[in-house]
Amino acid sequence: MSLSRFDTLLVANRGEIACRVMRTARAMGLRTVAVYSDADANARHVREADEAVRLGPAAARDSYLKVEAVIEAARRTGAGAIHPGYGFLSENGPFVEALDKAGITFVGPPASAIAAMGDKSAAKARMQAAGVPLVPGYHGADQDDALLRAEADKIGYPVLLKASAGGGGKGMRVVESSADFQAALDGCRRESRAAFDDDRMLIEKYLTQPRHVEVQVFCDSHGGAVYLFERDCSVQRRHQKVLEEAPAPGMTGELRREMGEAAVRAAKEIGYVGAGTVEFLLDFSQGQDGAFYFMEMNTRLQVEHPVTEMITGQDLVEWQLRVAMGERLPLAQDELTITGHSFEARLYAEDPAQDFLPATGRLERFALDLAGAGLGSSQKGSDKVRLDSCVESGDEVSMHYDPMLAKLIVHGANRDQALATLNRALAALDVQGVVTNRGFLQRLAGHPAFKACELDTRFIEKHEASLFAPQPYRAEDYAGAALIGLDQLARECESRSPWDRHDGFRLNAPHTIRLALGDPADAHDSEVSPVVVEGRRESDADAWQLSIGDQTLSARLERLAGDAVAVTLNGHRRRLQARLVDNSLVVMADPQGETRLHWRRIDGIDHGHHEAESTLTAPMHGTVVALLVEPGQAVEKGMPLMVMEAMKMEHTLTAPADGQVESFHFAAGDTVGQGDVLLEFAAQE
Repeated sequence: MSLSRFDTLLVANRGEIACRVMRTARAMGLRTVAVYSDADANARHVREADEAVRLGPAAARDSYLKVEAVIEAARRTGAGAIHPGYGFLSENGPFVEALDKAGITFVGPPASAIAAMGDKSAAKARMQAAGVPLVPGYHGADQDDALLRAEADKIGYPVLLKASAGGGGKGMRVVESSADFQAALDGCRRESRAAFDDDRMLIEKYLTQPRHVEVQVFCDSHGGAVYLFERDCSVQRRHQKVLEEAPAPGMTGELRREMGEAAVRAAKEIGYVGAGTVEFLLDFSQGQDGAFYFMEMNTRLQVEHPVTEMITGQDLVEWQLRVAMGERLPLAQDELTITGHSFEARLYAEDPAQDFLPATGRLERFALDLAGAGLGSSQKGSDKVRLDSCVESGDEVSMHYDPMLAKLIVHGANRDQALATLNRALAALDVQGVVTNRGFLQRLAGHPAFKACELDTRFIEKHEASLFAPQPYRAEDYAGAALIGLDQLARECESRSPWDRHDGFRLNAPHTIRLALGDPADAHDSEVSPVVVEGRRESDADAWQLSIGDQTLSARLERLAGDAVAVTLNGHRRRLQARLVDNSLVVMADPQGETRLHWRRIDGIDHGHHEAESTLTAPMHGTVVALLVEPGQAVEKGMPLMVMEAMKMEHTLTAPADGQVESFHFAAGDTVGQGDVLLEFAAQE
């Protein structure tokens, strides 16, 4: 492993980790070099680097995984070191060897350490020799099917089949009985061959309620080694982490020391240098103090490293860079302390309701409104909240790479305070244009079992019914949403002249405005009708009287900082964060999380949304009912042009001016999406 000082760092990665590494490198006075594929030519990590070099086409195998192209980029830019981030080449031994030959410093462990932990069977044998506890299992070289089945029978079911060369949940299955073993083995081998070109298996006793607890270790080239405490990563979906926290709940000082020292022994056993993570299964069912077992070691920086930084006050990337320059560890074990508690929530472009199907598209808006959440005046100004992201408003979310958009990290004096801050920060995160798991993260963070620290690796599976239950809306939710919509209408239509107003001006009496509100998921369900709210503005401009069914509510709306509003209903004041996007209203409130409703005005008054348009767009998802004129037909302003049905009610679109309809884009019976252009209109000059 080459060790030398350097002044230029190439980050051989993309996304949030590339941005995060470059942030520390710049603070240390280093020049930064990004690499990119064609799909990432305009990505944030490219924009933020001092230099950037194209690697190749979008596919990772043709760009980020091309060892020769990455090394050539380092040569072209004079980069003396390469930081691999995580994923891609971060645990690729031949890549590290190639860097050594090229005289370029690898910010990570030696190739020998990567190889030692890359083969899980061999790694477990070495860990056993080093006195690191192992889950009962079989890690042998003999891979005969009958022998593997006999070993599984001996261990006792359920057992966990794992690819020896695997990771990320690939080639991994739980086997409940001997009768199921062969089919599971065949499936695991197929997955392992496809993912790793290696179908060797290991078998472990499957713990039914384990927690996933990992220890952050750090070693330098002078023999120094420390552990920076532990993280709990038990909340997972498909063996991939979703929420992480540090320190792990329920840890005693003795258990923390035992796990930390075992992790350091594991690192020293393989001659480790740099940042590494030793992952354990922690089983409290085996005793009051807990029993822990070595699972694997990740020979790189982890996605969840920020929670460790939050509780220790250390910059782990800076530690990595200093160790790569040949320096000793910045602190000794007895100088490291834990302060407070931290959570990290991973924001993915995916749809939890569709089995976490990845999503793509353009991010219309991506912002963190800390002021509105009462967490600080700006993102950079808060020491409680940190957003490690790779995107900005206007960016495209590609189909080619991992769908993680950002990591939201929070800190508090204790777990309860940190969790409350996490809920507020999730509500403050405004993401529009692409489906994300933000609402699901809110349900996780607010779940009673999570609050009570009832954690294990099957948490999401065990609580699936409550985590994926339809959002129940209360009358107060509809009233608050209607109030925000009414206020928006009033703001759009404010005028000193009653002849210019479209909000129902009456000479002697206030006018009642009717709004229909409904869940977007119910838009095409014939059994579900929208909720109708009637609103009448009082003499006080901020005061309204609302009617929902047989309920009458006095209401008031206050605009606060950022997206925050205060809604008062019959004297009950609630602080919310609310965003209007076209005809959708998104309201975030603790503890119930997100309320997302479509709304539209149904009192027949044209409030001027289309007056200056040459095209008419669908106000929401719906169905075209009828076309009322022919293409080319001359029409007068206000003349009905077409009828569409949305939320079980008909909506008539009228001519914005005198002119003619040039063409319709849809026919009767067609389904349209919100914002779709319905027709082309030529105004009379």
